[in-house]
Amino acid sequence: MLRNAHLLDPISGDYTEGDLLSVDGRIAETGPRLTAPQRAEVHDLRGAYVLPGLIDAHVHVTAITAHLASLATTSPLYVGAYAAKIMSGMLDRGFTTVRDMAGADHGIAAAQAEGAIRGPRLAFGGRALSQTGGHGDHRGPGAHLRDEHPCCGDHCRIADGVDAVRAAARDELRKGGHHLKVMASGGVASPTDRIDSTQYSMDELRAAVQEAEAFNRYVAAHAYSARAVNRALEAGVRSIEHGNLIDDRSVRLLLERDAFLVPTLVTYWALKEEGRRYGLPEGSWRKVDEVLHAGLAALERAHRAGVTIVYGSDLLGGMHGHQSREWRIRAEVQEPIDIIRSATSNAARLLDQEEQIGTLAVGAHADLVVLDADPLRDIGVLAAPAEHMPMVVQAGAVVRDDTAGRR
Repeated sequence: MLRNAHLLDPISGDYTEGDLLSVDGRIAETGPRLTAPQRAEVHDLRGAYVLPGLIDAHVHVTAITAHLASLATTSPLYVGAYAAKIMSGMLDRGFTTVRDMAGADHGIAAAQAEGAIRGPRLAFGGRALSQTGGHGDHRGPGAHLRDEHPCCGDHCRIADGVDAVRAAARDELRKGGHHLKVMASGGVASPTDRIDSTQYSMDELRAAVQEAEAFNRYVAAHAYSARAVNRALEAGVRSIEHGNLIDDRSVRLLLERDAFLVPTLVTYWALKEEGRRYGLPEGSWRKVDEVLHAGLAALERAHRAGVTIVYGSDLLGGMHGHQSREWRIRAEVQEPIDIIRSATSNAARLLDQEEQIGTLAVGAHADLVVLDADPLRDIGVLAAPAEHMPMVVQAGAVVRDDTAGRR
């Protein structure tokens, strides 16, 4: 039980003063002066601020290096060991749920759920789908053969043509994917495509959407340019990842289709500052400038229009430690409550888990972060979890507790 807290409802943006009781990993009751059950673990927060556990909707927990092509020949045991370290760091930053956007599979999700890995609850999509020469094709121009042996940690699979896309989509969904990701434009980390290219035909995009919908799942699309974003939305994609170069038509389509935008602004700063240190090839590093400064303008355009925006970081290798810097970057164009919604209620809706996560409502998972200052007044407290986040609770268990040193 948590006593004497300010409990935030992200949807209303209001605090309620009182206590919170969790039982069997779920929020059982909130309100003033609750009665603690016998043998309950009680924490007096003395007026601290409690938010729902945070959700990062664009991560790559198996991206242990920025040199993504190397993962195809890296031992899965090695990748898994470092992925566990990455996930543990995310939990310490208050992210109790994450959505992996290519690389993680049923195995690592099950390991977390069963307690073998300390980390956020994991919504995974398996390997993303890419056309030949697309964002998921990491062969250089001089390479021909591609080894897609399932043993290793490649993030993507190549599928060309409607029938191949259908088969690949069915296979990833067969393995339990919560969503399906397609590469609908060029990107930074791929060696042979342009960022402003469009990828996959409309028939191929629609085939992926149809297969996902048949599984009662949805498609997320990596897309930068307005043309790529608009094609993906017209094909029925539910979430746009990045979207740095969107235009007014993109915004209209996002609103009309009730789709989600998942900006990932911190990754461009990190890639520019540290990418080469953590394995990003020189050619990819030079591409960062094409999207670095456009992302904030795209976020502002979408936010002003009322697009549903979700928190994402998209960091690679040793840059994962910058995950919380995204709060400060977004604060340049958004109010604190809007950024908090992007990592709680908005993200929960994208994941189709509104009643389970991103909320302090009775019946939800008891995923909580405790802050020593009001993030609605200063979003910077979320950007500095080591200094301002004394406690993290996941499924009713205290998974990080620095309160003793603060008394």
